[in-house]
Parts: sequence; structure tokens; C-alpha cells
Amino acid sequence: MPLNLSPSPAAAAAKVCAGARASPQHHRRGRHLLLRALYRSSRRVPGLSSSSSAAGRAAVPAMAAAEAGAGASTATQAKSSAAGVKQALISLSDKTELAYLGNGLQALGFSIISTGGTASSLEAAGVNVTKVEQITKFPEMLDGRVKTLHPSIHGGILARRDQEHHLKALNEHGIGTFDVVVVNLYPFYNKVTSGVISFEDGIENIDIGGPTLIRAAAKNHKDVLVVVDHEDYPALLEYLRGKQDDQQFRKMLAWKAFQHVASYDSAVSEWLWKQSNKGEIFPPNFTVPLSLKSTLRYGENPHQKAAFYGDKSLSLVNAGGIATAIQHHGKEMSYNNYLDADAAWNCVSEFESPTCVVVKHTNPCGVASRQDILEAYQLAVKGDPVSAFGGIVAFNTIIDEDLAKEIREFRSPTDGQTRMFYEIVVAPGYTEKGLEILKGKSKTLRILEAKRSGKGMLSLRQVSGGWLAQESDDLTPEDITFTTVSERAPQDNELSDAKFAWLCVKHVKSNAIVIAKNNCMLGMGSGQPNRLESLRIAFRKAGEDAKGAALASDAFFPFAWNDAVEEACQNGIGVIAEPSGSIRDSDAVDCCNKYGVSLLFTGVRHFRH
Repeated sequence: MPLNLSPSPAAAAAKVCAGARASPQHHRRGRHLLLRALYRSSRRVPGLSSSSSAAGRAAVPAMAAAEAGAGASTATQAKSSAAGVKQALISLSDKTELAYLGNGLQALGFSIISTGGTASSLEAAGVNVTKVEQITKFPEMLDGRVKTLHPSIHGGILARRDQEHHLKALNEHGIGTFDVVVVNLYPFYNKVTSGVISFEDGIENIDIGGPTLIRAAAKNHKDVLVVVDHEDYPALLEYLRGKQDDQQFRKMLAWKAFQHVASYDSAVSEWLWKQSNKGEIFPPNFTVPLSLKSTLRYGENPHQKAAFYGDKSLSLVNAGGIATAIQHHGKEMSYNNYLDADAAWNCVSEFESPTCVVVKHTNPCGVASRQDILEAYQLAVKGDPVSAFGGIVAFNTIIDEDLAKEIREFRSPTDGQTRMFYEIVVAPGYTEKGLEILKGKSKTLRILEAKRSGKGMLSLRQVSGGWLAQESDDLTPEDITFTTVSERAPQDNELSDAKFAWLCVKHVKSNAIVIAKNNCMLGMGSGQPNRLESLRIAFRKAGEDAKGAALASDAFFPFAWNDAVEEACQNGIGVIAEPSGSIRDSDAVDCCNKYGVSLLFTGVRHFRH
């Protein structure tokens, strides 16, 4: 199943242009700096600020009025390019900074051609405008579906200026060339994610003319500057004022234009697939629109470059998770930070009771649920204080003043003196005082606020040359049946412990074993190719507290059932929960009956790679 990973157009710009100076109003996000950094010119138009500051923008309308004069007639504008006058075509759904752009282009001597509401807005801003229908000699029709789809428009965009026969053809038909095309598209993404809309309404918000204009101008970028983002208006005007012929600038704008259309089309495609295939979750082809959120210091290791992308798929709107978390404080997130924070947040989000989860290298090393979240935190850390040091702490409750103080001051159970150090704290929210106190723990402590991760998502994982896709693992203990197969049935508290251990083991790397009691993880063994070894690691961590506890395995013991089960029983385990499926299930039952241990089959395996 091919996947076209599509980083957002703004992404590469932010990475390449690090350090370039940004305008305070137009470059709030560093991702747009490249388009300014590449084309900054030493030449300046008197009265117009190159940084597009408020003063500079205020000067543009005055200059436009002075330079435009009374304007030109429609007939003259229709063929203005042939007479050496530059033409710009502007057709916008999002009219942010339109007046700034229009006045800026007019001040530079451009004749403005525009459509419908865009033309009206430009006229209201004092910009002389020729409407598209005056060029095409054909009115807008079909409720605006057909405006710019005409040879007089696309011929002027696509004609190559270095091809004599192209220019001859334009001349024969009285078509002028366009030097600048500024277009953005119907807000399809916002429309279909804003709530329930009809299929017909969704269809009407699919732009046709806009993508056609953008693609045409981007294809002919050697001669036509194409802009799809209002934050690139200052870079465009600065480039034009410099009277340069920087092909790198043109290529970047063209790339951004094609990427803009590709991302738009991916949203339309995803929406249409869901509208027409209600029960099928795996389309034959699909595109994942990715948007660069940040470049990272390095990847999993210092010699690897890395970046973090957000997924703009429609299915992930309001889905929550670490990718959309707000960072309130601390050092910038690293590649490994994202992996660990995601593991911690996914685990703690599984629990309904107030819970704390401590994670190290994507494995939960401490988990505890209590009505008193302070006690839950203390127990989670005590579960494995050595691993917890330098780990990630996640809560499914709001962090208030008392909890923040406890996190800040809690001493390591190993010596009772060393303050616990953490890389990240993540929670669904913070009180004002709680956040203030937590910020005082460390300048580098990353404090994240995340929304609960959504269910029913498609999970993707890359392998060499392809991708694996599967449904997310959303099963909870309430979704399955714990079937007693031993002579002794578990007590209510034992069954509760088994369910808690089962939910914990779901988030531990295979081969995984978890020992838990009283809603607290006592020990876990993870990542061993031998499940028996994982069991022994879990018992070493749990110690004497393992007596009477519950043990959960992410899968059955394939060959050493007798050894593993007997070892668990000999260590005093009260109840064992595992999927079943071994050819030696009867041996396990006999062993548990021998020691009076309850054995539960869940019928559900929880591999985690």
C-alpha cells in the first residue's frame, strides 16, 4: 500500500533559513523565513519598509495612489503585458493582508487582474482592478464554478517567454502575459472538520480553478512568480523591488505551490474515501500530509539528523496526543523525548482512576492508581526509583499546587536525599500555581499539556521500502473476558489486580511480564527474547511484595510453560493472566491447581515491538 509522505510547504523553509531576520508581523513562525532570506535586497523603495513593518505597510497605499494615478482603461490593461506593463493575477479565498499586497504590487507598477470578492476587496482598499471577465470577455458562470478556466488567463500564465512561437501565439489572440499569480484555495479542510456538513456542501468546497491556476504558474515558475501563502507577501514584494532574477526563489515558491495543492488534494481524497467506503479502513492508496513542527538537535543518536512533523490528516483533527501537546516550559524536545512522552501519555490515558505513570526508554517502569494522586505518584516512583530517575512522569489528572510541590521536592527512595530528576512532566492541565511551582524545579524540565489520545486511529509504522498499517490497540479490561480455568477462582481484589497488570503489560515491550498488586505495578520484565527471562527480571524487581500479587503476560509461554508457571507459583503469585493458546495449556492448569493459584485466560495477546 503506497504512502506518499507529504511534508507541508512551510516546512523546508524554516529549516533552511534558520537565523534569518523575520518581520514581527509577517514572520511569526520561522517556517516562512527562507522566502525572505533568499531575496533580501540592499535596494529600497523610498517610504516603504523592507521588513514590512506597520510603518512600511502604511506607506504602501499612499505610494500606490501616487504612482497609479487615474489608472488605465480596461482595454489597455487587457493587453498591458504586451506593452511592457507587468500583470498580477490575484484570486483569494483567505484575504488576509490583501490590501497590503495589492497596494504593494500597484506601487511597483503592476496592473492587477482579479476575481469576484477579491476584486471588490481590492477596490475597497483603493487598488485599481481589472476583473477577470473583462479579460476573458466571458462572465463568471455556474455559481462561480467557472471564472478563470479560459485561454486568455492560462495562456498568459503558461506561455514561455523564451519561446518566440509562444509569444507569437499570444499576440495573435490578443493575450497578455502574467508575471505574478497569487491564489489560495477554498477552505475545504476547515469546512469538513468544523462539524457535520452535507456531502453536497463538502463537494461545493472543492476548489477547481484555484489549483489549476497554481499548478500552471508553478510549472512556468521561470517566468511567473506564484504565491499561495499570505506570509510570503513581504518576500514577494521585496524580491520584486530588488529587480533580481533569482531562480532559487522562484523554485522555492513553485515547490511550495505544488505542495500546497498536494496537501489540499490529500484532504479531499481522504474525505471522499470515508464518504464512499464506510466500512473499509485500508484504501488502495492514500497520502499522509505532514507539516514540519520543528527541527530537532539530533535523532535517536547524535550523529543522526532529525525533525518532528505533525500529521494533518482529517482523521486526526482533535485526536489529541503528544504531537499536539503544548510545551509550557523547559528545554526543546528531542527525538527520544517525543518517543518517551508518547509512550507515557498513551499508557496513563488508559486509566480512568487518578494514575501516575513513569516511563524510561518507552517502557513504563512505575504505574500506580489511587484516589489520592500524590500517593499514586509516590508509589509509581518507588516501583523502580533507579529507572525513574531521568525518566518521564505522566498524570491523567490536573497538576495542582500540592502535586507540583511533591514532584519538585520528592526525594529518591534509594537514599532519601537526592531530589528526583525528570526529563518531562506531562498532564492534561495545570493550575496556575501548580505550573508556577513546577517551573521552579528546573530550567530544563519540559512541562507538557496534552489532550487525551483518541481511539480508533490508524497506526502506521515504517519498514524498509514500505509501511505497515493497523488499527490502534484500544482494548481495555472491560472489553474482554477473564476466564477462570483453574480450580480456584480469584477473589475480587485479585481479579482487579489481574486487570490492572493486564493493562500495564499492554504498554511494555515484548516479551513482557508485569507483576502488580493493589493497583500498583511492583515489577516488570521487558524486551527479552526469552519470556522466562522477562519473568525472572520482573520478580527481581518486585521482591517479597510479589507474594499474593497478580502476574500478566503479553502472550503465552510457548515451550517452558511448566518452568515459567511453576516458578511464578513458587514465588507466591496469587493469580496469573495470560492469553492462552499454548499446546501445553493443560500443564499450566495442573501446575496452578497444585499451588492453589488462580489462572485466567484472556484470549487477547498484546505484542509490542
